[in-house]
Amino acid sequence: MREVRIGPNEAGQRLDKFLAKYMKEAGQGFFHKMMRKKNITLNGAKCTGAERVAEDDVVTLWLSEETIEKFREAEQSVMPEKSRERKPSAALGKHRSPGKISGGIPGLRDRIIYEDDQLLVFDKPAGMLSQKARPEDVSANELLLEYLLDSGSITREELRTFRPSVVNRLDRNTSGLLLFGKTFPALQILSEAVRERTIEKYYVTAVRGTVAEACEIRGWLRKDSEANQVRILERPETDEDKEIRTAWRPLKTGKDATLLEVRLITGRTHQIRAHLASIGHPVLGDPKYGDRTVNETLRKYCGIRGQMLHACRLEMPELPAPLEGLSGRSFTAPLPESFRKLFPEL
Repeated sequence: MREVRIGPNEAGQRLDKFLAKYMKEAGQGFFHKMMRKKNITLNGAKCTGAERVAEDDVVTLWLSEETIEKFREAEQSVMPEKSRERKPSAALGKHRSPGKISGGIPGLRDRIIYEDDQLLVFDKPAGMLSQKARPEDVSANELLLEYLLDSGSITREELRTFRPSVVNRLDRNTSGLLLFGKTFPALQILSEAVRERTIEKYYVTAVRGTVAEACEIRGWLRKDSEANQVRILERPETDEDKEIRTAWRPLKTGKDATLLEVRLITGRTHQIRAHLASIGHPVLGDPKYGDRTVNETLRKYCGIRGQMLHACRLEMPELPAPLEGLSGRSFTAPLPESFRKLFPEL
């Protein structure tokens, strides 16, 4: 027999959903049979699985430890050993502080812009995935999970039924701010805010040519999933073409280059890069939509190898409890070194 007490990150979900996470190798048929026989009870009473569990509820499994463990998924490392060998610390940047935490990964703490009990704001370096695409990948999500484990904010046992996660995503080669929900309520609230676009997102980018005035432009984006690329259209041609709106204002003008602050009004795949390229001002260093000759010149003479696009600021809307203290707050990430190479006055 085992008693499982519901924590704050499991509260609010259906009992059958919780059981499916707690014993991942068992099927719903098994759970419903055990509940009918009262071999699984909720707060000492018979249950059906449709109940919403609350914090401090007790789920009692009147099963042998052998049976429970047979249906439990084997504990897995957040970052497999093969992934650790890829030295993710290199992507965090040599200019960061050398304090070692999170499995010996240097510099991670210095990239945490803000942290409280509910969420974390992380300055992702260019070259790092927001979330992994393959099992062997190391992404910001895995690094931050390791950080929570190392700091004692969550245990490996708790990870079986709740997994903190990155809320918004950035392209691998785009640096800047990621929101990371540490609790179930924070993930729900932040995911809704991202979906409803109530979080204002600002980027800084360096583009080819001179942009003299602030502007807002509109277009339609068509995604080519096979090529992992998009096209910008002046008007929609199919139902799958999505409207996009991008606004910017010039901050600095250099020789054949302009530093822009971009506000992402809609959020589509590669929107900023493709939209700016479509009007003749591609992002410098962009390997997909940029100017190869200009990019090679930047690499050769300025030592700039990556695309110059940085998610620099997030402005939070009015938020409900337990995030009400963040309402109206703004989070800012410092500019990467590549921007200072091109605009030394920064």
